[in-house]
Amino acid sequence: MAEIESKIEKMITNNDVVLFMKGTPDFPQCGFSANVVGILNYLGIEFQSYNVLEDIELREGIKSFSDWPTIPQIYIKKEFIGGFDILKEMLESGEIEDLLNKKEINFSIKDSN
Repeated sequence: MAEIESKIEKMITNNDVVLFMKGTPDFPQCGFSANVVGILNYLGIEFQSYNVLEDIELREGIKSFSDWPTIPQIYIKKEFIGGFDILKEMLESGEIEDLLNKKEINFSIKDSN
């Protein structure tokens, strides 16, 4: 397990925003993953995604790494944020904008009109 934890550490260190998801941003394989991609796109955030369905070791390893049982999982500047529900709550409360500013992550909210 140490090998996968080292691999995950590199993934979240080498990218400011990382999404571990089922599927890909263009073809999500679950609704929660699709919703997280939608939020990140709405915020105009550049992010790196990893499809846990392609790598069972990564799928199980990320759950143990974060001590969080579900996927998707989002990391911002190496900090585990949570899954869809937490990201949605942060978006609705405005907390996500504060976090992105604090972490110096560029974002620009996309107008839905």
